[in-house]
Amino acid sequence: MRYLLDINVLLAANWQHHAQHARTFAWLAGKEIALCPIAELGFLRISSNKKAINAPMEEARNVLATFISQRKPVRIAEDLPALESLAETSDQVTDQYLAALADRHGCKLATLDEGIRHRAVELIEPAEG
Repeated sequence: MRYLLDINVLLAANWQHHAQHARTFAWLAGKEIALCPIAELGFLRISSNKKAINAPMEEARNVLATFISQRKPVRIAEDLPALESLAETSDQVTDQYLAALADRHGCKLATLDEGIRHRAVELIEPAEG
């Protein structure tokens, strides 16, 4: 199975001080992953936001570039028309689009967000222990 990474997964996997870093990093082991421009842009936006990660943009770009170089994700084109993602509220727009995009490409959307309801979503569960 291939997994399109949600923005929250990219953030958790790449920033060691993220509360879900260990959980996400462990889950990624051996997984075939995919990325798309929306997830990458979201990573850069949140990573460089002063109210979030607050990393300099150059550092955020370097972190993402290193992740891509090491993990070698498949690139997924954003070839799904926006109106085919069935968000019901503004809070669901990006989540539903990414889930529908993953589904369209035969992937699962790997996420830490328990609130996304879509058949293509796979929640990264906390490690047992």
